[in-house]
This record gives sequence, structure tokens and C-alpha cells, in this order.
Amino acid sequence: MGRILDRMRRLTCYVGVITGLLAATGARAESVTDLAGRQVDIPASVHRIILGEGRLIYALAPLEKEHLFDRIVGWQGEFRGADTQSYDQYVAAFPQAASIALIGKTTADTVSPERVLDLHPDLAILTVSGHGPGKSSELVAQLESAHIPVVFVDFRADPLRDTVPSMQILGRVLHREHEAADYVTFYQSHLKRITARIATVPQAQRPKVFIEMLAAMRESCCHTAGRGNMGAFIDAAGGQNIAAPLLPGYIGDIDLEKVISSDPDIYIADGTKGPKASGPGLRMGAEVTPALARSSLLGVMERPGISSLRAVTDGHAYGIWHSFYDSPYNILAVEVMAKWFHPALFADVDPDATQQELHTRFLPVAQEGTFWINARP
Repeated sequence: MGRILDRMRRLTCYVGVITGLLAATGARAESVTDLAGRQVDIPASVHRIILGEGRLIYALAPLEKEHLFDRIVGWQGEFRGADTQSYDQYVAAFPQAASIALIGKTTADTVSPERVLDLHPDLAILTVSGHGPGKSSELVAQLESAHIPVVFVDFRADPLRDTVPSMQILGRVLHREHEAADYVTFYQSHLKRITARIATVPQAQRPKVFIEMLAAMRESCCHTAGRGNMGAFIDAAGGQNIAAPLLPGYIGDIDLEKVISSDPDIYIADGTKGPKASGPGLRMGAEVTPALARSSLLGVMERPGISSLRAVTDGHAYGIWHSFYDSPYNILAVEVMAKWFHPALFADVDPDATQQELHTRFLPVAQEGTFWINARP
């Protein structure tokens, strides 16, 4: 009995020493304030990550690069459905991506907290707005009860405000501060070039713009962006978003009659369908050729009501990748729209070169495809 007690005392001593060493060496990193305003303590080493939305991969790619899928153990499944071509290209480059566990389908109510906990994550990254679990969800409650840190970022509701802090937060929690700083510098330098010039453009010289999101994919027109989301890109690029005063939130639907009566100067359709997709809608994104993108845009424009818009008949109609609406690559959308709205003012701006810089400097997969198109060559 004496020997057993002696061993127990020594074991207790060892545990105390180890605990002290861990504390002395910073076993936990400093806390961060996430986009939901929550103070979160992050482990000094993160090895197993859960993504509340699969499309958060867009944000992790510039930070993790060739190690993009080393630490991801679970994600929601909307990425493979909403952007099939990009998913396929990432799986081709990183075969292990196909084996990542699905924690849900395309909506927050399909996410299983039990499934997440079974994956033993040491960090969960969620979004403030979008398709994944929110801060009041059962998943967050259970993760916090299990002392698993949960961090919120966002690229969807107010993207031009939230992209930089979101990337900085991700840089800190993933211990990729240098990579995050590089991306933020790239992002801010390109955005400032646009916004500084637009500040000199009088309101009366800013064209009225209507963007139809997921164009032609719904029975009736018109799904669009208000104050925020794609609407923020329109504002930053020097346009007047006709839907901004008509919607209470950043995304919603307005009547086709409202669009017609507003008489927009510019019409933009967005979409993310690939070459193999069926049904109506804009073909846009990875693996889509310019010819296919343009032909699908022309089809979208032929619908009753849309075809009679002055913007369409005058040749001021364009197509753009839908997933810019929820991605830190949104600077490309701002540059492209600025060129469309004010071609003389931005004659020296080359969105294709910016995209090439993005792919070369920051992404582990060079995504070949078409991400914007003019209805007229």
C-alpha cells in the first residue's frame, strides 16, 4: 500500500510539473475577438479543423496553400453542389479532399453536432451569415460545452467591411499571420485604387445597376442584392444599386415590374453552373469557356421582361461568377464592375492581371475558367 501511495504522489508531482511547463511555454495562444464579437481562446497548435461551410475553403486557400487539406477533418457539403467545378479541381489537386467527412448538407439544420464531436476537432470555423450554423445554434453550444473553440468570420453580409478582419482572424487562429498579412496587403491595395477614384465621381454620373443573382434559375425574377453582399460591390465600383432602397436586408427578391420601372443602365446576371450542368442559368466559373459563358448569358437575357430592358438592348449586359458573393476574392468583382461602369476612368485597371496575381501568389490551384463576361465580345 505504501508503494502505491508513493507512486501516486510521484505521478501527481509529474502532472504538476508538466502543467507548469505547458503554462510557461504558452500552451494556449492569446484570445481573439471574432466577427460575432466573441472572445475566443485558441490552442497554440491546431491540428483538426471543422468548417461550418465548405466554401470557407476559398478563404483558407491563400493561407494554407499546399497544406490546404492537411488539417480539415469535416465540412458542410454545399461547396460540392454550389461550385462543383471548383470542388472537382481541388479534389484533382488534393485527392484527400474527397475523403473529408460531411457534417451536413447545404443548410444549417442538416448539420449534426454529434457527427462533429465524433471527429474530435480542436477548432471550428463558422460564418456569421450564410448556409452554416450560426452563433445561437445547437452545434456552437455543444462545442463550447466540450471546450472546443469556435471562431466566426464572414464574407457574405458586408464583404468589403468584413473581408480584411476575417482574413486576419483566420491568420491568427491558424497561425498563418504572415500569409494573412500578405493577402490583406494585396486586397487593400487593389480596393483602394478603385475606391479612391470613385470618390471623385458625382452621384449623377454613377449608372443605375441591377444584378440578378442566380439568374434564370428560379421560376420568377428577380433574386438580387440590396445593401451589402453583391450590392456592396456595385456601390464600391461607382454604381447605383436599384435594389438597395427596395430590400430590407442584403439579399432578397423584387418584382420584375420594379426592375423595368427603374430602367437600369446596366444589367448583370450571376451564376455558377458548370459545362455539365442542366437547366437554365448562367454558366460561369472554373472549367467554363468564354464562348459557353456568353451563350448562356444571351439565353438568360432572352427572357420576357429582361430582354426589353434598355441596359440589355443597348449592350450594357454582363455576367459574373456568383461565388464572389461569399469569398475573399471579391476584389475581382469590384475591379470588373468598375471597368464596366466607368471604362474611361479605369482604362489602366486590368482585372485579368489581378486574377493572375491572385492565382500565382496565393492559390494552390490555378483555376482555369471564366469568371466574368460581356454579352458583346
